[in-house]
Amino acid sequence: MNNNLSNKAAFREHKGVPEQESTNKNAISKLKRKRRDQPSVEKLLKGILESNTTALSRGITLIESQNISHQTKANNLIQNCLEHTKPSIRVGITGVPGVGKSTYIESLGAYLTSLGSKVAVLAVDPSSSLSKGSILGDKTRMDSLVRNPNAFIRPSAAGESLGGVARHTRESITLCEAAGYDVILIETVGVGQSETAVHSMVDFFLLLKLAGAGDELQGIKRGIIEMADAIIINKADGNNKNAAKLSMLEFKRALHLYPAKASNWTPKVIMCSSLESKGIEESWTLIKDYVSLAKSEGYLTQKRQEQNIFWLIQSIENQLKDQFFKNDEIIKEMESQIILIKNNKRSPFAAAKYLLNLQKTHS
Repeated sequence: MNNNLSNKAAFREHKGVPEQESTNKNAISKLKRKRRDQPSVEKLLKGILESNTTALSRGITLIESQNISHQTKANNLIQNCLEHTKPSIRVGITGVPGVGKSTYIESLGAYLTSLGSKVAVLAVDPSSSLSKGSILGDKTRMDSLVRNPNAFIRPSAAGESLGGVARHTRESITLCEAAGYDVILIETVGVGQSETAVHSMVDFFLLLKLAGAGDELQGIKRGIIEMADAIIINKADGNNKNAAKLSMLEFKRALHLYPAKASNWTPKVIMCSSLESKGIEESWTLIKDYVSLAKSEGYLTQKRQEQNIFWLIQSIENQLKDQFFKNDEIIKEMESQIILIKNNKRSPFAAAKYLLNLQKTHS
């Protein structure tokens, strides 16, 4: 090849900057050692009570761990944190993907911290059914709030949990309350009508909707809208304002079809523009009005008690499931049962009954 032509090539290789030994080996080795070192429950608890975000993050990582050796420490940490929890307002925020949940939460979080509140955001990301991985990109989407010293953002993978929340979201709430966060915002996966599990762990259930997205008909259906304490028509800005007004009226009419709530609260519908920070203050006023009413009626205490019972039942189900699928005898026998099912020699129901009886004999 002609040397002149080769010198004019679009891509040429240049000698790079040499790697710094301290950055690429020592620092990485130090970081790995730090991650391997598991702090004691006492150290984690002390850090959480001092509102140390690193300790809080590591505490949540511990309770989310599937490692059997971590479960005893996690249970001790949760029990100790329960004794130090401070009053908080728990708000569940749901809506279909693209409705603007993260933008709304960032605007609401910025407003609340400006009022002197400490805000914790527990964001749940969907997990792939194929790779089992999650993007966990909520900190990227809330780049302003993540730098706020009075805000804590924790993304978690939904895993195999249904209902829009992660398996240990309730436990994470407990740790955040022990760390002194007085407003807990739970952002669900956002997959539609099945987003109901979050209702069993929050005080106020907020549903975000989009105007002109074909959602108006959902207003007369049972399900997630029936559980909502407020509906916000988001992205009510620019050319979408008129459509948002029409959508708000449609949902207001639809809500009259539902029976009265046990809290005596009448669900509200408002418009909001998270980008322009319009409707944020109004939505927080709604939440405060609801909490005041629920407290005065004694409903909030009753609801928290019912949620704790639900938490108990779910914990039992989770532990039974873990014990079943971590039993070596069960795993071995399950492979034989699967072969029988594939060959049409045994029904799934009969195989399940056989394996459950086998579990009883080994428990």
